[in-house]
Parts: sequence; structure tokens; C-alpha cells
Amino acid sequence: MQSESPEQVRSVVAATDTRGKHRISAELKRLEQETRFVEEELELLDKMEKASAACKEMLSNVETRPDPLLPITHGPTNPYWDRWFEGPQDSSGCRCWIL
Repeated sequence: MQSESPEQVRSVVAATDTRGKHRISAELKRLEQETRFVEEELELLDKMEKASAACKEMLSNVETRPDPLLPITHGPTNPYWDRWFEGPQDSSGCRCWIL
């Protein structure tokens, strides 16, 4: 069993250390880039108006405009449909268990 000379050990450590430094450098660059992206996003958020004001404005716009996909009706189209949604006129004569 031969022991390695100190020069061989140093060359192996130097090669390993170089790869470690490169990984650390690459990770550091990635973190710096991510930090820049987050800072830019924070600046954009600071420049935006408050969400509640935008929501109130959108809600008022939606409430004032009729839905283009729904027909505009004033009252029931067929008055006989109302009888299905109303209670019985004379509850004493009604023998249904639901009501």
C-alpha cells in the first residue's frame, strides 16, 4: 500500500476545489439574478394602484351594464310560471308534505 505524495494530494484537492468554486459562483449568480427579478416586481407593485380601488371600479362597471347573453325581461314572460314558485293560496286545502 503506497501513500500518495503531498503534491498528488494538492492537485486532487485543487481540482475538486475548482469545481466547488464554480458551483458556488453559479449559484451566487443565480441568486443575484433572482433577487433582481424580485426587486423589479416589487417596484412594479409599488407603482400599481390599490387592488380594492380597481375591484370597486370593475364591480361598478359590471353592475351598471346588462349581461349581453341574457334577454332583458320585465316581469315574468309567462305569468303561469309564477304559480310554481309561489306557496299555496289556501294552505288548509293543501295536503302536500313538502310545504
